[in-house]
Amino acid sequence: MTNSIDQIGINSRKAAKILAKTSSEQKNHALQAMSKHILADKKIILEANKLDIENSKSKNLSDSFLDRLELNNERIDSISNTLLEIESFNDPVGKILDSWQRPNGLQISRVSTPLGVIGIIYESRPNVTADAGALSLKAGNASILRGGSDSVNSCIAIHDSLVKGLKDADITENAIQIVKDTDREIVKKMLHGINQSIDVIVPRGGKNLVAMVEQEARVPVFAHLEGICHIFVDKSADQKKSLDVCLNAKMRRPGICGAVETILIHSDIADDFLPPLINALNAQACEIRGCANTKKYNENIIDASDEDWSTEYLLPIVSIKIVTSFNEAVEHIDHYSSGHTESILTEDLNRASKFQKELDSAIVMHNTSTQFADGGEFGLGGEIGIATGKFHARGPVGVEQLTSFKYLVNGNGHIRM
Repeated sequence: MTNSIDQIGINSRKAAKILAKTSSEQKNHALQAMSKHILADKKIILEANKLDIENSKSKNLSDSFLDRLELNNERIDSISNTLLEIESFNDPVGKILDSWQRPNGLQISRVSTPLGVIGIIYESRPNVTADAGALSLKAGNASILRGGSDSVNSCIAIHDSLVKGLKDADITENAIQIVKDTDREIVKKMLHGINQSIDVIVPRGGKNLVAMVEQEARVPVFAHLEGICHIFVDKSADQKKSLDVCLNAKMRRPGICGAVETILIHSDIADDFLPPLINALNAQACEIRGCANTKKYNENIIDASDEDWSTEYLLPIVSIKIVTSFNEAVEHIDHYSSGHTESILTEDLNRASKFQKELDSAIVMHNTSTQFADGGEFGLGGEIGIATGKFHARGPVGVEQLTSFKYLVNGNGHIRM
């Protein structure tokens, strides 16, 4: 095992040097070919995914886990389309980010460069194989992919299609490598950098995975620990609009990190807004946990504990709290937020602006569902993850965030006195 992962690291470093000089045209050719091969190999990918689904069902894994794992015709078409969208973006490598001339005549430029080798560790979502590999390639990076044991067959099948695309474009297949061995020791090896082969690690999965990565990694990490997302329904909200947004934010796909977990409702509109919201959530079999005041509106609402306010359910469960002021809502979010995504529903633009200024999460929204917290929806062509840290990359990590930069300094025999 050790020799194999060490060789993957060596191959990736060599590939990264090649990719840093690879033309936009060649990378785009590869992405176009990958998109075609994904569609051509649809039957193979679905058969591999069926095997993963059957194995996961035998382990009694949750419905939300199975939803993230499952592939179908529509989701494979989406993978193919995402590859084409990434291909359509401007190449982020070699961009002059800024330039200036010093009084002494030195010309200085800051120019974008690839990060190098990106290690991606992920769990149940097989589509991450394509998203991460393609985004890394577009930004001139080599990637080492390590999917979860429950999605291993699906990930390998998708990777096989990506490699075909690389070969069609005459790019080394080591540009996107996948670790097929499910031994957990390999993850540890990746977190330690595979003998300085990996430049950055991106974990994509649940709280336990991300916490372990952030604790044990010896290379930089782009990550978010969990997505405890909030919606505040202000007293000036359009209530019909807000009902649709809240329902979508929770129930469109409850198992994604952008799903809302806590809804805060201003007391001034609670009598009008809460009953239809409760009915709509109940109609979709969503469990509601509420504060003492919220419980008065329906006898089936479960008493929310302090733990509920700090829980990422990833299930059809939502916590609801009635607040008496804008400040109380902001204070609640400040205390319990994981720094992922928050949204205010209001027609008062001043309050919306105040909300967006005062909250320091990676994504702060106004009058929209938190389910839009996604790189593809931001126009970034998918994402390699959502970063909630404050250094380098924050929010959806797309092609632009997968680059660093260097300074180019040009003179004419300048010497420093």
